[in-house]
Amino acid sequence: MALIRILVDGYSLLHDWPEVAPGKPRFSAAARDELIQRLAAYQDATHTPITIFFDGSTPRGQTSRPAEPAAVEVLYSHQGQTADQMIERAAYRFREYGEVMAVTNDVAERETVISLGGLACSCLNFINMVEYASAEMREDIKHHNLKERNRFARRRS
Repeated sequence: MALIRILVDGYSLLHDWPEVAPGKPRFSAAARDELIQRLAAYQDATHTPITIFFDGSTPRGQTSRPAEPAAVEVLYSHQGQTADQMIERAAYRFREYGEVMAVTNDVAERETVISLGGLACSCLNFINMVEYASAEMREDIKHHNLKERNRFARRRS
């Protein structure tokens, strides 16, 4: 089956990725917003929809920027609910459509998603996947720009 969605435990990933919003608290709007931006770029590169789950509602006075139509989906748990429970529920509901991959450092959570027929990935492995895709995309853009520059130069000659 094809991977149809990536389910990310947002705070778990933020705690393992210090390069995201360096110097900012891991639970801050700035850290969440930068994580959302990075994962939106990864979603664009892989064409696999991403849902980021955060524990708790958005703190008062702090709002994440509104998502663009094709941006990643961002969900916050309600009182008495955890991001883990939301990920499990999503994995269960998506299973008839294809495989999902859960990104979390919670081993029990990864095992639960696997038992539901999904895939699971530690945060460190996912960070490596995102950074590799980002480097590959930068390289593709660099080569495309060079090709276009040369094509333009030939036209002007």
